[in-house]
Amino acid sequence: MPPSDTQPRIWILLGDKKGDNGQVETIAEALTEATGWQGELKRVKVLEPFVFGKAKVGPTLYHIDRELSDPLQAPWPDLILTVGRSPANVALWIQEQSGGHSKILLVGKPSGLMERFDLIVISTEILLAPYPNVLRISMPLMKIDAHAVQAAADEWQERFAHLPRPLVALMVGGPTNPFVYNKSVTDKLITAAGKVCREGGTPYITTSRRTPPAIVEQLRQGLPEGAHLFAWGVDTGDNPYLGLLALADRFIVTGDSISMMVEVTRLGKPLEILPLPCGLLGSLDQLRRSLARWLFRPGSDSLPDRLRAHLARLVYHSHFIRHTRHYPGFHQKLVDLGLATWFGQPAQAPGGQYPNDVDAVVQRIRALLD
Repeated sequence: MPPSDTQPRIWILLGDKKGDNGQVETIAEALTEATGWQGELKRVKVLEPFVFGKAKVGPTLYHIDRELSDPLQAPWPDLILTVGRSPANVALWIQEQSGGHSKILLVGKPSGLMERFDLIVISTEILLAPYPNVLRISMPLMKIDAHAVQAAADEWQERFAHLPRPLVALMVGGPTNPFVYNKSVTDKLITAAGKVCREGGTPYITTSRRTPPAIVEQLRQGLPEGAHLFAWGVDTGDNPYLGLLALADRFIVTGDSISMMVEVTRLGKPLEILPLPCGLLGSLDQLRRSLARWLFRPGSDSLPDRLRAHLARLVYHSHFIRHTRHYPGFHQKLVDLGLATWFGQPAQAPGGQYPNDVDAVVQRIRALLD
């Protein structure tokens, strides 16, 4: 639907990462509900070398497949909603073509040129220097596809029917700075699976594309009888992930996977967070992230907080500490909100509700366009 004379032209610029796209779609839907403004969907297809590789930061289209992407041409939008490094580059290019007219809302940390974005929306785990164009919210805006979850429930109900309850999903991610995956991680997962079996339940372990093959093999050899393992990319059967999201009684998730933790908590399921170890370099990196968490945290208008904010901007522009993630802070936020417990503590039902931060984003967008 094209914009009328009284509504802004909005482009919803999406890449190929479903979880990232969901956050932008959440904002777009809330904006339409609050204002009646309709957005035009624009999908960009990244060239093969940049599916996992990183494109240089800037207003450029060299990293996308123009033929497989939606057309990008005038009239240019008043507002672009986007997320991710590659789509952000495209948004900057559009802004440049519009002569600076197009405003950009970016979800998540920018890879650079943060002053070029009119609004940057970040959640607890992201650490970014305090600038006026940064809006901090408590939790990611990832959404759950309710229809897909219900379809998975219908599909897997009979498959899980014979398994002794409780059905406990152990969801395994993979190494990401500053965390490592080693034998201590597999030992904890195997111990947890054994405990579930001894209590008469069924542990069901799923890995991801980031899980190292050696970790998968250690799990395969060490899991107790009665445990089930689905190894991503190795096992040829249907992936039970959505079925477990729909039907499992409780969840244990490794601390590297923010998306999996968000999906579990958004469904209101009991979650235990399994913290991960750091190597030597990872421990030093964690100290850097902890310093960034203190330096970049929001403050009041008091003189100490103003001085700290000024120091944060200097440090950010010096490239000594740039934008990063602080996983322990995100974990603690989930615990503080009553949405999760720590691994090893007694399992319990969530005592809180997933926060609705999207209204604050909509308010900032309206102020931006006004």
